[in-house]
Amino acid sequence: MKRSNRLVALTNFFLENPRTHTQFPYFVSQLATTKASISEDMDIIDAVFRSEGIGYLQRTTGAGGGVKFIPACVDEKNKCFVEALRQKLKDPVRILPGGYLYMSDLLGDPKTVREIGRVFASTFAKKNIDVVVTVATKGIPLAYAVASFLNVPVVIVRRDPKVTEGSSVSINYVSGSSRKIQTMVLPKRSLSEGAKVCIIDDFMKAGGTITGMINLLEEFHATVQAIGVLAEADDEEEERVINDYTSLIKISNVDMKKKAIDVHFGNFIQ
Repeated sequence: MKRSNRLVALTNFFLENPRTHTQFPYFVSQLATTKASISEDMDIIDAVFRSEGIGYLQRTTGAGGGVKFIPACVDEKNKCFVEALRQKLKDPVRILPGGYLYMSDLLGDPKTVREIGRVFASTFAKKNIDVVVTVATKGIPLAYAVASFLNVPVVIVRRDPKVTEGSSVSINYVSGSSRKIQTMVLPKRSLSEGAKVCIIDDFMKAGGTITGMINLLEEFHATVQAIGVLAEADDEEEERVINDYTSLIKISNVDMKKKAIDVHFGNFIQ
């Protein structure tokens, strides 16, 4: 196989299999070439990945030596994307009763959702994560986008049990914004005990729902490695019940009378 063909094949493999450690003999066999040629090909691919700001190849040596692609956008690229997102969210026609914003169009756009997943995956690139967890329903597309870059499965917490999912663990929690008692459930088979978890959600006010997920995950002896929210409200800081999280967007004020929205960068740039 010509080098140009090998570069295309290798690039496609890495993009389709992020964070997957693969030993060099696999590539030598699949591409019918030498280890030295594969090593040179990877130098080229790694340089392009880094120059384009989409990630890098992480190589290991020794008997079990190999390589894996780590998706990690450069900060400037992430900022440009979130800035474009911020401008879209400033449109006053998005204001809904109760101070919420209409975001379904963004969560329904595959390209936007994929880029959101890329930003979160970049932020959490160095963390050891086994599974992405979200609560139904609007956080689901974001969770799958993040999981695709981290190359881990998705687990969905629901408000009520499903007969098709078998026995479940359920807890009651207090919604941080409404102060109401609510319920969330997770099937016993969906999460391995002791899993390292990344929680993803679309919108956070006081953080009651995420706190509920954390408490539910404790029943599985899971460890929360990271928490990512697309947008957070900044008007209830005194009632905020979680502190260790990453947000892309911060909404500090929604003036329904003046039809104005103050949208800022979240804490992901810190």
